[in-house]
Amino acid sequence: MSQKEKHQDDERPEDEEILTQEESEIEAEASDQQDAAQTEATSETQEEMLEHAQNEAAEYLDGWQRARAEFANYKKRMERETEEARARISGEVITRYLSVLDDLERALDRAPEEKQCEEWVSGIELIRQKLTAVLEAEGVETIEAEGERFDPMLHEAISYEESEDHEEGSVIEVTQRGYKLGERILRPAMVRVAR
Repeated sequence: MSQKEKHQDDERPEDEEILTQEESEIEAEASDQQDAAQTEATSETQEEMLEHAQNEAAEYLDGWQRARAEFANYKKRMERETEEARARISGEVITRYLSVLDDLERALDRAPEEKQCEEWVSGIELIRQKLTAVLEAEGVETIEAEGERFDPMLHEAISYEESEDHEEGSVIEVTQRGYKLGERILRPAMVRVAR
């Protein structure tokens, strides 16, 4: 082998070494760029995931708040409906007792004047007072009518009559008492009205 060939063989490994070193640097640089791109993509992905999670959390919170408000409204509506039903049923039961009270009052209006009937009249009066007390305890009020202006919401006119003693449109006489329970009219007062 000549020196020239030997010299060329000696140079080749160095050249290959330089090429290998350059390739390694290029590969390292490419790898760094790839890592940077992955890191950037990962951070974008993490930001997207965070934003998605925050949006999801906001949706869940909104749904929870709506459900809570709907439940509160439902609860109030049920309480109101229960109270209305109780008042309606109570009114229906009380209305049945009003006719008994009317009968007791009619009996007292026509009570005999005789001395021997005083105890009987006192007993009927006591029964009427007890029944009136029970109704008042339930919140039943008598509708005031005599001498008042006729109000079709509270009174039911059975006749219109000429009267010099009363102003036009005022109640002359109550023929049957009216009652109300709170704002609810159980029975309007039956009245004669002046015209």
